[in-house]
Amino acid sequence: MDVVASDGSIGSPEKTRTPGGRRARRVRMTGAERREQLLDIGRALFAEKGFEGTSVEEIAAKAGVSKPVVYEHFGGKEGLYAVVVDREMRQLLDMVTGALTAGHPRELLEQAAFALLDYIERYTDGFRILVRDSPVAQSTGTFASLISDIATQVEDILGMEFKNRGFDPKLAPLYAQALVGMVALTGQWWLDARRPKKAEVAAHLVNLAWHGLDGLEQKPRLIGHRKS
Repeated sequence: MDVVASDGSIGSPEKTRTPGGRRARRVRMTGAERREQLLDIGRALFAEKGFEGTSVEEIAAKAGVSKPVVYEHFGGKEGLYAVVVDREMRQLLDMVTGALTAGHPRELLEQAAFALLDYIERYTDGFRILVRDSPVAQSTGTFASLISDIATQVEDILGMEFKNRGFDPKLAPLYAQALVGMVALTGQWWLDARRPKKAEVAAHLVNLAWHGLDGLEQKPRLIGHRKS
């Protein structure tokens, strides 16, 4: 007779049959292993269906456990989603900030562009989740706040360059937001397009950003009739 195991799985508590008909001990997941399994399943479902389209029942069914197991580990779908989002945000932020090593400013732009495109390529499901509106995120749990965190890393580099060139370093945060936002939005487009190739996308992003910065006016002027 099947029973519900301590980890929520359903089946014989000790033994199952092998293909040869012999009985063998079942290997149960530890609590940590079950948690990771639920995170992997939730991540895939949230990427495919979004938060609203994913149910606790579906998560539990794919994991082969009962619904209470999901609640035991995460308190519900919202808790599971929050952990998934937090992990993806930290992964992307670590990749971008880790890529900003010493080098020529133009090379730093290339490194930042490649880092984001690398993340999209390697962690496609994660990026799909991040660019959706999060129904459970706090002020620190949105894609916009993630972009702001990355821009903070970039503004320090821009601030030094602005100072060296005689520009107002106080404007570095504005330009950092503009540059990172440009790369991030292009990344959202490339998520599905995947054309042209990653290196070419990075080259065009840097082409626009670098030559825009290279010809920067110290006091930009408006040429239209509107002045305020």
